[in-house]
Amino acid sequence: MAGKIVSADEAVALLRDGDLLATSGFVGIGTPDELLAAVEQRFLAGNGPARLSLLFAAGQGDGRDRGLNRLAHAGLVARAIGGHWGLVPKLGRLALEGRIAAYNLPQGCISQLYRDIAAGKPGNLSRVGLGAFVDPRLQGGKINRATTEELVEILHLAGRDWLFYKALPIDVAFIRGTTADLDGNISMEREALTLDNLAMAMAARNSGGLVIAQVERLAERGTLAARQVRVPGVLVDAVVLARPENHPQTYATDYSPAFAGEIRVPLDQLPPLPLDERKVIARRAAMELMANSVVNLGIGMPEGIASVANEEGILKYLTLTAEPGVIGGLPASGLDFGAAINCAAIVEQNQQFDYYDGGGLDLACLGMAECDGAGNVNVSRFGSRLAGCGGFINISQNARQVLFVGTFMAGGLHVRAADGQVAILHEGRQRKFVKEVEQVTFSGPLAAQGAQQVRYITERCVFRLTGRGLELIEIAPGLELERDILRHMAFTPLVDGPRPMHPAIFEDRPLDLKRLLLGIALLERVSYDKAQDTLFLNFGGLRVNHAADVAAIRKAVEERCRKIGHKVWAVVNYDGFEIADDAVAAYADMANAMSEHYYSGVSRYANSAFLRMKLGAALASRGRSPHIYESADEARRSLGGRKKGKS
Repeated sequence: MAGKIVSADEAVALLRDGDLLATSGFVGIGTPDELLAAVEQRFLAGNGPARLSLLFAAGQGDGRDRGLNRLAHAGLVARAIGGHWGLVPKLGRLALEGRIAAYNLPQGCISQLYRDIAAGKPGNLSRVGLGAFVDPRLQGGKINRATTEELVEILHLAGRDWLFYKALPIDVAFIRGTTADLDGNISMEREALTLDNLAMAMAARNSGGLVIAQVERLAERGTLAARQVRVPGVLVDAVVLARPENHPQTYATDYSPAFAGEIRVPLDQLPPLPLDERKVIARRAAMELMANSVVNLGIGMPEGIASVANEEGILKYLTLTAEPGVIGGLPASGLDFGAAINCAAIVEQNQQFDYYDGGGLDLACLGMAECDGAGNVNVSRFGSRLAGCGGFINISQNARQVLFVGTFMAGGLHVRAADGQVAILHEGRQRKFVKEVEQVTFSGPLAAQGAQQVRYITERCVFRLTGRGLELIEIAPGLELERDILRHMAFTPLVDGPRPMHPAIFEDRPLDLKRLLLGIALLERVSYDKAQDTLFLNFGGLRVNHAADVAAIRKAVEERCRKIGHKVWAVVNYDGFEIADDAVAAYADMANAMSEHYYSGVSRYANSAFLRMKLGAALASRGRSPHIYESADEARRSLGGRKKGKS
């Protein structure tokens, strides 16, 4: 043995029966397979350890044999506490069969818990998980009846309910890096992510436990630059040099210099997605992207949004992120998920979740497996399948706007998109819009109570969350409401004049998302017909989220009206117009001021009864006519009558 360098078998011999083992990794990125394989081999040879407890934030596996699947042996594991289970089916089977105690807790809360354990705190205090299955008033994150200990408590502080995730002392931590010197200093220059390695090492060390690091190469003492060291040797007890087959950069890629940030890739060389249901959904979701926004893309269906954004050339106008610590660039997909090319920065996973939990995300795009009429979403458990919540709860509860994306039906669905519309060639066998979700991973009522903006996007229709449940707001051209949508739902959504989905989504050509992202310039939405002395305000499809949006509208209208030089008649189109509750008062004040200073008279129309009621009440409270017409023809006829009356 030279310094802290030992063999894998010597390292895992340090584990004792009943130890709590924390393991690093995100899918196949940073997963210490050399160490996990050594634990499995030692156990199968009859040399222990036995009855381990496992603690892991993200799913560490390939869906078959690697990662934590290696430890799925009766007697080897007694308890498992994890954030995402979908890629560790062998371990998940032990949990579902009740052969081990098992918990599914939010990935971000476990990630942050490492830091809290390191700091000697009793646990992690968070609002993440309220109203979801991890809430102890529901299931407390317990997966089976064999799991009895409560790891999550309700606390009431500062007038609000909180969840308290209890700290657990860590006996052994398996971490992973690129290079180690003989003193155990660890660098991570060839890793795609840095994850929670430092926090885990500190947590284990301050729990009186051991830290074992897996690396792919060794260096002499004193040769690693201090600023390259991500885990200092003072925290590391043993270092194991891995075989190449047990140390790929990801489970799909042995090594990519782009994932390590060594090179930047020309993105225009990446092939676009074929026009199928996945691309249709990704395109409609991409239409919700906003310039200068920070966005999270989940695993699975949401991955297509990054490809669409790249194809449309709009990546430079926004910042895509992924929960293990990626900031900017183009996130990877499949078993590369979690890595990214051309990113701006890689931060620690726990720090990324700090940013997410604090409301840093403008938009989150996440998968959707089941949804009910209240807007609840299940992505975590389906009968005999345990997927786990991963970072879904952290992300979905705290983003300003959430898009849930997925096909309308599951199992055998085949659609054709062409010529501006969609055709259902073979209907799916399984409903996804159900009477009641099997497990609440996202609470629709809690989101509605907080006025969170939520959309549910499929290949054939779009819903939005309201205080009364789901409302159908868009239907794909070529489909019928009853035949293609309502008959395949186990509940009846609110239906109030849904508009067609944009036909360009269903055509095999670019959408020109750059123009949409940067917005129809507000000045382009304000036009003046001199012959009729009428101002037309085309606010169709416009979204007003903040007071700043209201100020921008006012500036554009005032600029045009000042150029006209006298009061004009005005017609306002509110079809597809959306306004956040927090912005209604400011908008009504602005509309009132415009009417007083610039309009001889104004007529408004909207195809949504809810919007007519919402805006009408706000205008009436300011002494303005509350009536908003249902169609453009009605609005124009009304305005024409008033013009004649004043002539």
